[in-house]
Amino acid sequence: GAEQREKQYRAHRGFGDRRGGVISARTYFYADEAKCDQHMETFLRCIDASGGSSEDGFSAIKLTALGRPQFLLQFSEVLVKWRRFFHQMAAEQGQAGRAALEMKLEAEKLQEALANLGIATKGESQHWFTGENLGMSGTVDLLDWNSLIDSRTKLSKLLLVPNMQTGQLEPLLSRFTEEEDLQMKRMLQRMDVLAKRATEKGVRLMVDAEQSYFQPAISRLTLEMQRRFNQDRAIIEAYDNVTVDVELSRREGWHFGTKLVRGAYMEQERERAAQIGYEDPINPTYEKTNEMYHRCLDYILEEIKHSRKANVMVASHNEDTVKFTLCRMMELGIHPSEKKVYFGQLLGMCDQITFPLGE
Repeated sequence: GAEQREKQYRAHRGFGDRRGGVISARTYFYADEAKCDQHMETFLRCIDASGGSSEDGFSAIKLTALGRPQFLLQFSEVLVKWRRFFHQMAAEQGQAGRAALEMKLEAEKLQEALANLGIATKGESQHWFTGENLGMSGTVDLLDWNSLIDSRTKLSKLLLVPNMQTGQLEPLLSRFTEEEDLQMKRMLQRMDVLAKRATEKGVRLMVDAEQSYFQPAISRLTLEMQRRFNQDRAIIEAYDNVTVDVELSRREGWHFGTKLVRGAYMEQERERAAQIGYEDPINPTYEKTNEMYHRCLDYILEEIKHSRKANVMVASHNEDTVKFTLCRMMELGIHPSEKKVYFGQLLGMCDQITFPLGE
């Protein structure tokens, strides 16, 4: 069913070499499972080195180094379609235009809609919304909805969603072959090994954001790791749709961590979108990028002020962004000694910002 896949999430021969147009980020390529194990061993050595050289160290990993990128493409498409389906139903209940977390579907109406679409009978869908924290309020929000796609429930194997263009129902998850299923499990096992070692060594693990077409899967997998390992402090860090993820951490009581970056894959992303024919995922202007970056950053700084259960790394050589962060830290009463806000710069780049920060 590859030809039924959305353009953005199809493997594309012309962009098989993901380094084209990327000058500021390392890219890994899948050779075989043994190569992925080698990458994991390298990351383990980095974690050990970081743990041995500083009290509060970081180590960065890339998920495309730990498994087959096609799995990340497929899983990303599933997550995007599933979320889009929620927004479609919210619009039908008169909630179009609301912020993601303000959309609340009435469980009763939702069950009727699923039955009318032929996705699940009322009886079948009833038990989906009666979990520990699900549907107690009689409404279902995006976090409740997302939690239905969960490795523990296996619901994703059964689910169908309507294709907006054709009106036909399509399987949400392409059937994985047995080999693909094994590759996926091995990728998750490697992540687990790295997170456990990082916890033992007291090192924070930063999961790099990568190309937009891998990112929904990377964010979701990283979020699952945060839920498991960030009970006492932020060990796992990543960037996703910040407001939704922060809200999940509040509800479940774990520490949220994120590293905010901008622009690493811009030229390549634009070229791929234009050639394959899907919407350009990049902000239209430099100013819009800054605006989004600062809005996300400010949201996390406010969360640090209110709960002290969040951490952020400002990974930027942008002088205005650094000044903005320092200014907001002073206003919100966040002191550097609390170790809640970090700054990341590449060695030898913009030393005129890095050295004053160090002081």
